[in-house]
Amino acid sequence: MVEMNQELEQEQEDEILNDEVGMDESEEESFADLLEAYEQSGPDVSRGEVVQGTILQVTSDSVMVDIGYKSEGLISVDEFKDENGEVTVKTGDVVDVLVEGTETESGLLSLSKEKADRKKIWNSLEEGAVVDGKIVSRIKGGLSVDIGVNAFLPGSQVDLRPVRNLDKLVGDTFSFKIIKLNKRRGNIVLSRRVLLEEERESKRADTLQFLEEGKIMEGVVKNLTDYGAFIDLGGIDGLLHITDMSWGRVNHPSDILNVGDAINVKILKFDTEKERVSLGLKQVTPDPWLEVEEKYPVGEKVKGKVVSL
Repeated sequence: MVEMNQELEQEQEDEILNDEVGMDESEEESFADLLEAYEQSGPDVSRGEVVQGTILQVTSDSVMVDIGYKSEGLISVDEFKDENGEVTVKTGDVVDVLVEGTETESGLLSLSKEKADRKKIWNSLEEGAVVDGKIVSRIKGGLSVDIGVNAFLPGSQVDLRPVRNLDKLVGDTFSFKIIKLNKRRGNIVLSRRVLLEEERESKRADTLQFLEEGKIMEGVVKNLTDYGAFIDLGGIDGLLHITDMSWGRVNHPSDILNVGDAINVKILKFDTEKERVSLGLKQVTPDPWLEVEEKYPVGEKVKGKVVSL
């Protein structure tokens, strides 16, 4: 009888022990499941991907960003400063960031706002598109232009005519057309000349409708030579010969004209087939020889200046 009671007590203890062991294993399994769920929580991000994040904190040297992943990321505050050095974001702002890598040794994500901005710009670019850019430096063969990313402007594509001093254009902002684009190599080639040619052709078509001999038009001095000046009438260049610049003596066109001057000229001759235009500047004013007899009557004494020997 005593032996039976002892066996019964032993069985009860074994059952209790088995129950306790079973609870521990169950708890361990539950904890493992929770841990795995936490590890897999948040978006599945990969290196090079652009995602949205919320700014959690802004300090003097860094910005903490939450992208919904299991850990946050830190970005240098310099990536959020404008040209004046002012921080342009605050806590709660939503920004696009690029994932450079998963957790670092500090347990944080490696993120970048600048690289995200550049990638978005790259994705928006396409060959033939017109973009605005600022010329930032002179480089071999042309100029470097900032259009959000670095691009190359060949010297031959700067203007309609060759530009001798490219350095003077550094800091200027223009519109450009993308003539070559290689996203894989990160190469962009721009042209300003193409846009100027298109604009010139549009003006030329309008000018041809109003161009006729005897008409007075406004033009801009485009270039000076020893024998005259080329005047831009709006897409069409006309030649103003030195003999048609003044009723008086002109030694050189630069004596009375400068490149960029806006002047009124008269259409002396227009060859419609060859589209050649001859211009006159003196013809815009009355011919002084028509009044010479009144101004200088025979027998009157006058003063004069020696102009040549």
